[in-house]
Amino acid sequence: MGRYVVRRLGQLVVVVLGATMILFACLFVLPGDPVGQIAGSDKARDPAVIAQLHKQYGLDDPLIVQYGNYVGKLVQGDLGQDYTQSRPVSEILGPKLANTAKLAVAAIVLDIIIGISVGVLAAMRRYSIWDVSATFITTLAIGVPSIVLGMIMQRVFVIELGWFPLIADDSFNSLVLPAVTLAIIDAALVAQLARSTMLEVLGADYVKTAVAKGLPRRTVLSRHILRNSVIPVITYLGISFGGLLGGAIITETIFNWNGIGLALIQAIQQNNNPVIVGVVTISVAVFVVLNLVVDLLYAALDPRIRLA
Repeated sequence: MGRYVVRRLGQLVVVVLGATMILFACLFVLPGDPVGQIAGSDKARDPAVIAQLHKQYGLDDPLIVQYGNYVGKLVQGDLGQDYTQSRPVSEILGPKLANTAKLAVAAIVLDIIIGISVGVLAAMRRYSIWDVSATFITTLAIGVPSIVLGMIMQRVFVIELGWFPLIADDSFNSLVLPAVTLAIIDAALVAQLARSTMLEVLGADYVKTAVAKGLPRRTVLSRHILRNSVIPVITYLGISFGGLLGGAIITETIFNWNGIGLALIQAIQQNNNPVIVGVVTISVAVFVVLNLVVDLLYAALDPRIRLA
């Protein structure tokens, strides 16, 4: 187990280095001057100021030198300096990462509660009106893009009914609509996955044996059915949590949620490369760590699985 964790953490370093290297190369070949906007309008730009800014941020160095400097700082926990505010990127992204994490956790909780509940109900009431309704609603939810759902919810519940604030703050009301928008598609996928895995487990011999022994229905459900059917769902939720960070870009933009998704959009518009690279670095690291946690949970739930 220990060797497995160490090897996966080693993979984390390789993945982060690979992702940042590719991103660095892409940003380097893109047209436009990263410090152009902070040097003034096109006509007002002073070549001396531009040269000074390039020197200040190390943009006059070759790409490989810039990347080496970035990795050297990254090892020390330094994500570089923002171009527009001249502040450390880690200082800017810290509070925004906390906001995005809060949104993602709220969404994943909704995924678990709604998805597993609907999936269990549909499987236990197979071919009933509950099963048919769940299949119809989840299929409809999967087919509606998050951006469309978010804009509809904002129009109805924020602008027309006024139930939620237009500008997000730290209140619970501000969290509701972004979390629901972010969670709805994954909750539908979890429900369908939970239903299919439960139906598979319900037909297993050990479940039939438990029923034949006269065990109470609740015991069979909790000890034999849910425990075995939830493993694929946990695997999906772990991957989904990383995907929620990506999906948060759209949701945070629609609802003005002050997270790293909104920060990434603003950084792209401003050619603020240190923030772009910082967001990608954090996202990749979080995604790999979450996958490691899912693998450990997977082994804990199913003793037949050995991690080596």
